[in-house]
Amino acid sequence: MSPAAFRRHLLSSFASLASAVPLFRPGTSLPGSAAPLLGAPPADGPGPTSTPAVGRLRRTLGASVAEGMFAEVFTACAGATVLTAWAIALKLGPFLVGVMTALPFFAQFVQFPAAWLTSFFGHRRVALTAVCLSRLVMFPLAVLPWLGLSFPAQQHLLLTVAGASALLGVVGNNAWVAWMGELVPRSVRGRFFGRRTALTTLAGTLASLTAGLLMDRLRPPEGVGLGLPLLALGACVMGVVTTLLMATQHDPAPPGTAPRLELKGALVPLKDPVARRVLTYQVAWNAAVGVSAPFFALHSLQNLKMTFVIMALHAAAVAGMRILTAPLWGRVIDKVGAQPVLMACSLGISAIPVLWLLPSAGTLWPLLFDVLLAGALWSGHGLAIFALPLTVAPRKGRPFYLAAFATAGGLAYSAAAALGGAIAAALPSQFILGGQVWVNLHVLFVLSSVARLGAGLLTSRIPEPGAHPARSMSELAARLLPRFRPAPTLAEARSGDGER
Repeated sequence: MSPAAFRRHLLSSFASLASAVPLFRPGTSLPGSAAPLLGAPPADGPGPTSTPAVGRLRRTLGASVAEGMFAEVFTACAGATVLTAWAIALKLGPFLVGVMTALPFFAQFVQFPAAWLTSFFGHRRVALTAVCLSRLVMFPLAVLPWLGLSFPAQQHLLLTVAGASALLGVVGNNAWVAWMGELVPRSVRGRFFGRRTALTTLAGTLASLTAGLLMDRLRPPEGVGLGLPLLALGACVMGVVTTLLMATQHDPAPPGTAPRLELKGALVPLKDPVARRVLTYQVAWNAAVGVSAPFFALHSLQNLKMTFVIMALHAAAVAGMRILTAPLWGRVIDKVGAQPVLMACSLGISAIPVLWLLPSAGTLWPLLFDVLLAGALWSGHGLAIFALPLTVAPRKGRPFYLAAFATAGGLAYSAAAALGGAIAAALPSQFILGGQVWVNLHVLFVLSSVARLGAGLLTSRIPEPGAHPARSMSELAARLLPRFRPAPTLAEARSGDGER
């Protein structure tokens, strides 16, 4: 592949990664792993309703890139890892930790109401309002040590802030997605979002390392300390900065120009037999992931005694592996389709939770295998799970299909996370089995591994229009590993000769 072709493929893979469900790395705030395009018009969809002046469009896209980079700083200050640190400081316990970290997924149930709000009030207005509020809502945590609240009241405030930020974030993301779908011309969409994702990933990595250093230096043995409130204040500042940058961007589709959404359209995916199979997989897969995903960060901090800097470095390494392998998975999907890649990555990812049984507080080197597998497999999974629903869903009613997939997956994830927290809370924090000392979270990792394997097998039932899906392990090997493809029979060879 020539250097120019490789660069084009890398940017295309970045664009697809930017569109994927944010489950690349469970339990951590992975730089650049947000889902800024989920539900946006696909690459083959219609472009903007009007072509703005080139200079105005260039300024708007430049502001969007800068806004994305500052948004990653917000995520570093208020993402899953920092919220887990808040939960530990306020002694929430495994059940409430699972509930809190699952809130962004549970909040997906507002996808349909968010679509109506966006349609009625306009993309830009809803995005500016909801995104700004979702970030400024962190302010009570910045002043929490000085509010004089009781300990239970502080816990409730943390859960309330996390829930409000998640709900507003879904509404804002829905509007922002529609806004960018109208704004960014189809001809440059892949290149633009590829470059944007690359720069935001870099910004997120640096911000995560800085936040980790701050928390390590300012975190007291007990209580909230000064580091966490400072990060919450930084999140609010980033909310103001990102809002100002978004306000400089124009909207080519003002209120009233978007098509009205009808209630009956929301039920169409449930009547489609092909879509129902994708929905079944989404529910099973997200439940399998959700039962353990919220607890990797908790396990890293409490049981493995990892510092925040080490956690940030680990997340950065996974992000780097994800970026490196994205072009390779993109080529495979172009060649054999999304379903075989989804099947292979789902089955491979089922082994990742078991890897977390190996490291201990003094032995972290087994996590190197986690970096390799998680980065590579979640990369392919993200690309495939983005491409497959777009292939299955018809262009008419596609937003409802995508909203249905996101809602089903989010609710399944949040319910499983709450169940996982309840299981962990019911088990002893440590127990001995087979002469080895285990912790309660190890049980969740094993359960998740088995459940992921079962969900991965469901991919064999998912059809893919215009492609040849794999129905068994032998067919999967034949699709992905051509050298293991069985030799053609004499009749097949003669048939092939006739076709040539």
